[in-house]
Amino acid sequence: MSKKNRDSLRKINSILHRDLGYFFAGLIIAYCLSGIALNHIDDWNPDFIVNKNSLDFGQGYTIDDITDEVIAEFSSKAGEPSFRLYDFPSERQVKIYYKDATLLVNLQDGTGEYEKISRRPLFYQVNVLHRNSVEWWKWASDIFAGMLIVITVSGLFMLRGNNGLSGRGKWLTTGGLIPPLAAIIIQNL
Repeated sequence: MSKKNRDSLRKINSILHRDLGYFFAGLIIAYCLSGIALNHIDDWNPDFIVNKNSLDFGQGYTIDDITDEVIAEFSSKAGEPSFRLYDFPSERQVKIYYKDATLLVNLQDGTGEYEKISRRPLFYQVNVLHRNSVEWWKWASDIFAGMLIVITVSGLFMLRGNNGLSGRGKWLTTGGLIPPLAAIIIQNL
C-alpha cells in the first residue's frame, strides 16, 4: 500500500474515531455512572431514595376500630393528604398505600412505620437504559456496544511509532487485557 493510501486511511480512521467519540460521549458517561451504581447495589439503592419514619399514634387499636376516617387520621399524621387503599396483612396490622409511600401501623401498640420512595435523580434514568428495561432499547444498546468496539479499535491505530501500537501501545494493550483475563480465570476456579 502506498504512503498516500496509508495516510488517507489514517485520516479516515482519525475522523471516525473522533466523531464517534463525540457522538457517543453522553451515552458512555451514562453507562459508566450506571455501571458504578449497579456495582454497589449491595451498598445503596441506585434507583430509589427510601425515607423511613417511625410514628406514634398515642393509643392502640383493634381491626374493628379501623374506618376510612381513622385511616385518614393516620395518613394526616404521616403527612399524606389522601390514601389509595388499605389492607390488613395480619389481625394486628393495617397497611395504607399512597402514591409513592406506605404506612404500616401496628394496631396493638399504636405505632407505625412510614416509608416513602422517590426516584434517585439521574441514576434511575441511566440504570433503566443500562438494564435495557425499555424493550426497544436493546437494539440501541447493541449498536452502542458495536460502536464502542469501533472506537476502541480505531483508537489503537491513531498513533504511530514509539507511542503507537508497534511501540509502547502493544505493552499497554496487553497490560489492559490482564485484569479481565485474571477475573475470568479466578471466577472459573
